[in-house]
Amino acid sequence: MTANTPQATALLSDLFTAPETPYGSFPFDQFFDLSSATATEQTMETFRTAMQEAITLHRAEIDAITAQREPATFDNTIRRFEESGEALEAVTGAFYNLLSAYSCPEMMQLSETFSDWLSKLSTDTLLNEVLFARIRSVYDQREELHLDEIDLRLLTESYEGFADNGALLVGAERERFREINEQLSQLTTRFAQNKLCDEESWTLFVPADESDRLRGLPQQILDDAKEKARTASEAHGEGYLFDLSAPHVGAIMKHCADRELRYKMYLGRGSVGNRDNAQNNRQIVCQIATLRGELARLLGHPNYATYRLKHRMCNSPEHVEQLLDDLTKYYRQTALDELDELDREAGFELESWDLSYYMERHSEQTFGVKEEELRPYFPLSQVISGVFAIATRLYGITFAPAEEVTVYHPDVRPYQVLDRDGAHLGLLYLDFFPRKGKRSGAWMNNLREWTPTQRPHILLVMNFTPPTAGKEAMLTLSEVHTLLHEFGHSLHGLLTQTRYSSMSGTNVERDFVELPSQFMENYLLQPEVVTELLSKHYQTGEPLPAKLLNKAIQATQYPVGYSTIRQVIFGKLDMAYHTLAEGESLPDDLYTYERETLRGTTLRDRERDPQHPKHIVATAFSHIFAGGYAAGYYGYKWSEMLATDAFERFSKEGIFSPTVASDFRHQILERGDELDPMELYVRFRGRKPTLAAMLKRDGITAN
Repeated sequence: MTANTPQATALLSDLFTAPETPYGSFPFDQFFDLSSATATEQTMETFRTAMQEAITLHRAEIDAITAQREPATFDNTIRRFEESGEALEAVTGAFYNLLSAYSCPEMMQLSETFSDWLSKLSTDTLLNEVLFARIRSVYDQREELHLDEIDLRLLTESYEGFADNGALLVGAERERFREINEQLSQLTTRFAQNKLCDEESWTLFVPADESDRLRGLPQQILDDAKEKARTASEAHGEGYLFDLSAPHVGAIMKHCADRELRYKMYLGRGSVGNRDNAQNNRQIVCQIATLRGELARLLGHPNYATYRLKHRMCNSPEHVEQLLDDLTKYYRQTALDELDELDREAGFELESWDLSYYMERHSEQTFGVKEEELRPYFPLSQVISGVFAIATRLYGITFAPAEEVTVYHPDVRPYQVLDRDGAHLGLLYLDFFPRKGKRSGAWMNNLREWTPTQRPHILLVMNFTPPTAGKEAMLTLSEVHTLLHEFGHSLHGLLTQTRYSSMSGTNVERDFVELPSQFMENYLLQPEVVTELLSKHYQTGEPLPAKLLNKAIQATQYPVGYSTIRQVIFGKLDMAYHTLAEGESLPDDLYTYERETLRGTTLRDRERDPQHPKHIVATAFSHIFAGGYAAGYYGYKWSEMLATDAFERFSKEGIFSPTVASDFRHQILERGDELDPMELYVRFRGRKPTLAAMLKRDGITAN
């Protein structure tokens, strides 16, 4: 983006917009205490000042557009608006990525202030009558302008971006729209903070003299929990301290033979945001859902889902419900059969806190594979090397350590990404281990957005079990799967070659954005990829044996019915919370509301058991209440359909076919949002997607 007004102060331009650093990377050492890897008062003041300056600069850029006396044109209005906001992108990119990856109470508090500032800026911009009048003037002339398809899409999306955000409203309705947006900004920020604080406050301590209760847990996890107990600020005595990080939750639920400990972890994980404390999210969920419905109706839509879906590949609630109903039809019986089989093997009817444990035992017995036995074949360094090699074989790109780039924590590893001709494509930062202040899960984000003068800087974040006692971190197969997924997002960002920043990388419709990520998951199912690229025993150097590999691949697809219905459940809850009709409000009892919503979809009704924990999904459902996936969670299964359908072409023509890979790169990964996603997909695939490839992969008969 090119600024349209005088440069901001040296602090802002030096540190964020145009730092004098390798590749324009953020100079974290200038505002972050790298010796202790913590945010300081200087950090807070730097961000506070920089954000104020960025907002002031962006307002000046808008004023410069609206102050023009010349009639509105594509160049002096649409293009100029598109090119505004570079400083704001840079500052928010640095701050919000740190907030997710290395937060502290001071940054959380500052984020609430920023949320108010940014919400007001956004509302002021979108409801700027003079700016919208200029955009509308150009839009009304669109047929006479003879724009190419990319410029026409930018013009259309610019106009609709304003119209969809209240620009056509007047009087009291416009003011109410502004109020709702500001309230939603505050509520979604509080939701995310409550979830993080609630997660970090919960621990499970097992004294050393009860260590026999931890039978079956991987040694890596035990070592980590022992170290956490030793270094915890609260004195626990000798023993093991578990938290709600993904490695700890997964280890207890999958491998701990002690049913009571599994139950406690299940309660801990399932009660996030719904405990009787200051971090309870129940009322926030109701407020967000109600306000979103009101906002949609102000814009002429019956509900929020209709409003959000109108530009997506699945462009209506009915289309989404059809997808979810089809998946239920095809997969529910398989899921029920899987649970019945587990009941027989266990000798009793399993509860929710038993399922992961007995699924793991079933995999061991049926496929002869123990997930933890595979860890030694997946040392982190080998997996990283293998994942990079997949990209090299597909697209000719390479990854070189960028030791000259400053990072915000010693665990973070930066890489320069080069195209086959040596051209600089961007930076990739790898941040792989849990720490205090880092949210759970895995994600990819832009540290720096692509612009005509700046290649993207991508942050890929995981929460793997850290190395212990001088031994390298080693991954489970499911962790390799997750890394491939997030690496797919990263490639979508790194390979972008769009005309405009707002259309670059992952700035695409929600039900298209998961295609590149889920596409990469397919390579874990290819034996030659695992043996040649991804696996190497950390002691012997041998790849995963073929026999074990084949069983492991079978195990990765189990339990296909249960896992699919689980995703359908999340999708249906998302739609329920976002299809509230006018005058309809959520009940105080969200547990009953969710259970009634899922009647006919859930696999077992626990209503008869008064002791069964009344977990509420919504209170920890960050994707839809704080993460941008509102009325969009179905996109994971939609994108999985796209990904398996797309990979079918690779399977037929060669999984590393240069021709197919080139088509996928040029039609999908590089194009961002320059064209309608269905058109891009059809250009690659030659037709619209179907469920057939996914059903075939999963062994489901389509009848």
